[in-house]
Amino acid sequence: MSLAPPPPEVPRPRRDRTAWRWPLVTILLAGLLAAAYFVTLERFVAAGRGLAAAPGAAMAGLERLSRGLLRGEVTLRFLSSIPEVTGSPAGRLELATAEVVETISRSEERSAFWDLVPLGTTTVEIRIPVVYRYHVPMDGDWRVTVNGDRAEVVAPRLQASLPPALRTDRMERRVESDWLRFDGAARLAELERQLVPLVVARARDPRHVALARESARRSLAGFARGWLLAEGEAAGGVRTLVVRFADEDPDAGSPSLAFPVGRD
Repeated sequence: MSLAPPPPEVPRPRRDRTAWRWPLVTILLAGLLAAAYFVTLERFVAAGRGLAAAPGAAMAGLERLSRGLLRGEVTLRFLSSIPEVTGSPAGRLELATAEVVETISRSEERSAFWDLVPLGTTTVEIRIPVVYRYHVPMDGDWRVTVNGDRAEVVAPRLQASLPPALRTDRMERRVESDWLRFDGAARLAELERQLVPLVVARARDPRHVALARESARRSLAGFARGWLLAEGEAAGGVRTLVVRFADEDPDAGSPSLAFPVGRD
């Protein structure tokens, strides 16, 4: 009786390689799918960023295009009522105050397509009482000369005390816009932001300073008269006092007033 030869024995290393084949394939496919997922996700994120930036880019393009189509012109008017000027008590740095009802209006006219299509006008106005104060620095350059019975005091230049006081509780606002304009509130807010710089410039205006000058001169003369009377014997012969400010040229006819100094 013949025996069949035993089947050939498969080498163990070959079986091991066969056993690990599918897990390796599975891991490789999972890695490829993960890489494809992240690449696709990054593309979606980039696309989303582009869509998010699209409105801003579109607006920037429209703004550049509108520069050649839209034009605007702004007109600013500044009107003042006649102020009431009163003197401050003598001996203080502040010599005069002036309360003025300021009327500030701003008109903006716009058109489109190179001025071919008018878009209307927006006018805003603010009326507000403003208190301006004027002073001379006590540590400035003062000059006093006595000639016989006449004394002349040359004070430093009259200056505005800044900032002026705004009576905001009595402020009035007005807005007028054509039917194609919807920016009245924004233009009024812009004018309110400009209010303090405007009244500061107004306080320094020579015309406003001139309105307060004579009242300040009288307050300053009262201060100087009190000082001369306090000097007693040293200023006993002075009977007339002339007061002027350093920026007034007596040779050019700048005004100066004489005040009696003798005791009543």
